[in-house]
Parts: sequence; structure tokens; C-alpha cells
Amino acid sequence: MPSRRFCRAATLAAAAAISACRPADPARIGTTLPDSVAIKRDIAFLADDRLEGRATGSAGNNTAAAYLMRRYKALGLAASAQPFTAHPPARNGTPPALPTQNIYAILPGTDASLRDEYVVVGAHFDHLGRGTQGALDPEAGSAIRNGADDNASGTAAVLALARRFAQHRARRSMLFVNFTGEELGLLGSEWFVNHPPVPLDHVQAMLNFDMVGRLRNDKLIVYGVATATELPAALDSANAGLGFRLSPVGDGFGPSDQSSFYAKNVPVLHFFTDVHPDYHRATDDADRIDVGGEARVIEFAERVARSLADRRARLTFTRAPATAGALTSTRDGVRAYFGSVPEMGASDVVGMQLSGVSPGSPADKAGLKAGDVVVEFGGKQVKDIYGYTDAMGAFKPGDVVAVVFLRGGQRMTVSVTLGKRGG
Repeated sequence: MPSRRFCRAATLAAAAAISACRPADPARIGTTLPDSVAIKRDIAFLADDRLEGRATGSAGNNTAAAYLMRRYKALGLAASAQPFTAHPPARNGTPPALPTQNIYAILPGTDASLRDEYVVVGAHFDHLGRGTQGALDPEAGSAIRNGADDNASGTAAVLALARRFAQHRARRSMLFVNFTGEELGLLGSEWFVNHPPVPLDHVQAMLNFDMVGRLRNDKLIVYGVATATELPAALDSANAGLGFRLSPVGDGFGPSDQSSFYAKNVPVLHFFTDVHPDYHRATDDADRIDVGGEARVIEFAERVARSLADRRARLTFTRAPATAGALTSTRDGVRAYFGSVPEMGASDVVGMQLSGVSPGSPADKAGLKAGDVVVEFGGKQVKDIYGYTDAMGAFKPGDVVAVVFLRGGQRMTVSVTLGKRGG
């Protein structure tokens, strides 16, 4: 495509002013348009080539953040930026320092006795940009990977839900969040839960949207169903008359932003319409989104969110057992399963530091826990999460591997039988 002039943002304040260099601003979407129209406009803007794939720390990512601020303002919500510096794991040498920001908006609840509690509705808005790291089409080189489904679709879903709740508020307050840094390892959501604008123990639940724009055969996958005892019934009730073929998964962990909340003992749900051939490729463009299907997902999600926001009692948090076929295996193709939950923000640690392990997983059975640092896996040295992923790729379910880790400076070794994820 021919190049176009782009407003460059050196600071967050400058990023917020980018709208001045665009003659038409689709962020000024009214509150009376159908969901499908707003969804289409939001995805078209976020997945436009001019944003160059919204890589964390890039000008396009800043433009997306400024757009989100304006969208919330158009909905009558006061939005805030949460600036931080992302430090993704380094492949070689010193990890990069990427100034970036999450965006959030709070909608107060109507019930005086419940408005100090919150339901979080979130999605990440970053993608791969022009880089090949994480891309499944490295042969495409520096082609723009627009991430229309991953995750402009989830971002559009959050905005649509913000509009619906602004029109008809819930008893509890709603906290709408757009995370950056997800593709680099959940960095934005990890920062958010470690620097929350509201107390995390006041959060009723977190609903995450990641890849909800390619509904096929009415199949909707929902992760985290076993993270609170009341969630299965809430999903079944919300599906009445909508006809989704729900595919529930109990586990709250997985490579998307709900994991950061689940690690803090918050019940979570993650909505997902499954992988497709365009995932993490330059072909994930806006014209391939099923807008009508996404509007149906939003209708279902609103019912779920309202039931959680309006119920009088708090949810009963539970630690869900690790479940075969969870999102991690589906998206990255790794079939051998260990059950570790990496601490993605530990960029200064040599090895892979754990923020936790999935209950009942091989890692859990072997006695690993939060704070441990894996330094060898199956005889291969692990310097970071990439080294761990490479080491895991050499094994299959049922293999017995030696795992060397550090705990309190002490070097320890355990023997682990790997499990299976996915089919």
C-alpha cells in the first residue's frame, strides 16, 4: 500500500492528540447505532494498515490507545491511561524497554451497597506489528500483521459492552480495560493486576475477549468455567434462546489476559471463537471478520456479565484443575503439557520464573510452585521462556524429563511425566 503520513507520538499526551491529523474520526460513533455497525467500524480502524499491526510501544499502538480513549469519551465514560514500561523477555542480550499504556474506564453501579464491587471486562489491543516473532508466516517477512481477529475483535467487543452498560447500568460497577503487551507475554494485564485502580478483592469476576470475530457452526469456547461454582449455571442461563454450542473449559490459566487475574484469585471467563488459518499471519484482516457472529457473542456475554454484576452475593472462587485441550495447546500447537505459569515480567531473571502452576498438572504433582526458576528442561538449558518453549517442543506426552529449577537460590531436580493438551 502507498505510505501515508502518520502523526508520531513521543509521549502519551502526544498520542492522545493524534486525532487532530485525521480528517474523519470513526471514534465518534454514536450510542444508537447497531452493534454490528460499531463493531465493523472499530475493527476497521484498529486493523487498518496505517496502524502497522499495533505492536506494543509503536506509534500504531499509541494511536489505537488514543482511539480507545476517544471511544469511551463518546460513550460518556471517563477513560484513563495507565502508562508503564514493558520489558518483554529478551531473546538476545538486554530486554527492550517499551513505553506503552493500558486504557481503562469505570462505569459506576446503581446499587449503593454493591457499587464498590466490580466486574472487569477486558481485551488486549496490541498485535505483532511487522515483526516475525510469534508470527506463523515468517516467510512473509516484514508484512503488516493487522490482527483483526487477534485482537481488534476482542477490543471491539469490550467497546460494544461498554456502550450497552452505559445505556443500562448494572448494580455493581463495571471496569472496562484494554491491555497492551499481551503478545509479548501478558505484560499489560500483569501490570494492571499489580497496579490496580480498584482493590482486586473487590472484583467479582473478570471477563476476557480474545479472538471472538470468527464464529463458525455456532461454536463458542469459554474458558474458566470452573473458577467459580456459580459460573456453569450462569452460562447455561445466558444461552437460553441464543443457540450457541458452548464448549466449556474449566481451567482459568492460558496465554491470554484472564490468566493474570486468575493468578490473583479472581474468577475468570474467557470467550473465544477458536483458531483459524489466519491466526498470527498477515492475512488476519478486517474483511474476514464475521460481524454478525461477533454481535451474537456480545449479546451472550452481556447476559453473563449482567448476571454477575447484578447478583446480590459474591461468586465462590475455586481453583480449577488443569484441563486437557485448553487454549494454550489450541493456539500454539504444543501437545506435551507441563502446567507451568510463567512470570512474564521477570525479564531480569536467567531462566523461566513461575508465577504459579496449574492445579493437578505435572508441574504441580512434581512439587513446583510460584517463585521457582526453571533453568533446565529435559537436559536443555533454559535461559528464558523462549528456551523453555524450544525445550518443550522436543518432547511428547508421556515422556519423562528431568526439570532443574532454583528455589531460594538452591538448585533442585525433579523427574516429571509430561501430560497431554489438545487432540
